Amino acid sequence: MSVKIHNSIVDNYILVKNNIKSLSDKVTLIVVSKTFSQEHINPILNLEHKHFGENRVQEAFVKWRRLIDHDNKIKLHMLGKVQSNKVSDVVSLFSYVHSLDNIKLADKFSSEEIKAKKKLNYFIQINIGNEKHKTGVAIDEATKFIDYCRSKLKLNVIGVMCLPPFGIDPLIFFIKLHEIAKENFLKELSMGMSHDYLLAIKNGATYVRVGSAIFGERSRH
Repeated sequence: MSVKIHNSIVDNYILVKNNIKSLSDKVTLIVVSKTFSQEHINPILNLEHKHFGENRVQEAFVKWRRLIDHDNKIKLHMLGKVQSNKVSDVVSLFSYVHSLDNIKLADKFSSEEIKAKKKLNYFIQINIGNEKHKTGVAIDEATKFIDYCRSKLKLNVIGVMCLPPFGIDPLIFFIKLHEIAKENFLKELSMGMSHDYLLAIKNGATYVRVGSAIFGERSRH
């Protein structure tokens, strides 16, 4: 990696951190490292950042297994859809799951937690825009599903997560997610990405997921 790219990543990270701090000191920045190489990640690790987000289990293992063995303060966040046959791998490597959205998956996580003797932190993904092509729990089913995960399975559900519809002002969706969290006595909201994380924080976000604003645009392949 060139010195220029290294310095750009560091400068971008510091800018994002300062932007967040200007609004709140209670927000966790998840640096979304999916598709980016170890070279890109190292400058952020050198700044003692610990929270990183990945979408694919296999990619995460390649990049993070050794690093986490060396530093157990690193916390990996699973942001993408989880296949049932990958749950045991997620439990072994990740600390947070932001995409829990159905009973079958919740049952599987509960079972694998027991086997691994490890507890994860979960966000329930809400299909906040009622989009047919997106995963997530329907808004009117959210309370029932959250109760099932917490009461029946004893999963550590800490909050809710959303991906607002593309091309629409996300404000109304952030407000709605905040309402769902309050209705279910959940303190954490995972919402806001590179283009809208400041608006998300102004509307209650406690975890924001920022990648391209730090690393630059991802190659699309």
